[in-house]
Amino acid sequence: MLFNYHAFIFLFLPIAFALFFLFARVSTLLAAGWLAAASLFFYGWWNPVYVALLLASIVGNYFAGFAIARTADAQGKKRRLIAAIGVNLALLAYYKYSNFFLVNVATVLGSAPPQADIILPLGISFFTFTQIAFLVDTYQGKVKEYNFIHYCLFVTYFPHLIAGPILHHAEMMPVRAGRHLSHAGGPCRHRPDDIFHRAFQKSDAG
Repeated sequence: MLFNYHAFIFLFLPIAFALFFLFARVSTLLAAGWLAAASLFFYGWWNPVYVALLLASIVGNYFAGFAIARTADAQGKKRRLIAAIGVNLALLAYYKYSNFFLVNVATVLGSAPPQADIILPLGISFFTFTQIAFLVDTYQGKVKEYNFIHYCLFVTYFPHLIAGPILHHAEMMPVRAGRHLSHAGGPCRHRPDDIFHRAFQKSDAG
């Protein structure tokens, strides 16, 4: 689904926003969960198979970031950061460059190119580097909250997921006086529409 599709403009967008504000009257966490689920549906419209890859990346990086934050030893923290970044880059390299590598190896060896048929997942560079930025911010002590639903929304939010730009965690989920996002899933104190304003503002800037 692209932003200029009729299905996006007249169905997905109105329903996603209307239910977000409706759920926000009950719970901001529920509203964030709905928007993350809607964003996953938006991504899966292209190819549902790769929703599993996106979710695996989110879960892996979330727990990697949490582990980095909980590590007191500076060297241990750095090793975990390097390992997590390495896994992300290896996954990205597999999808982006495997076909290129296999074709060139076959050319050098004078054999027929293999039929690897590895399809590049939509937006993989954006959601990979967004999460690498999160890991680095965590290592530097800039991330102050680790609510999993908020993190899912941070990675999957549909205005950025397939078109960028790459975001830092604080740009989507700021922790400032009077606008705190709770660590344990409690109520947020910022207005629900702030998330739309910040995200679309970033999209326009990109």
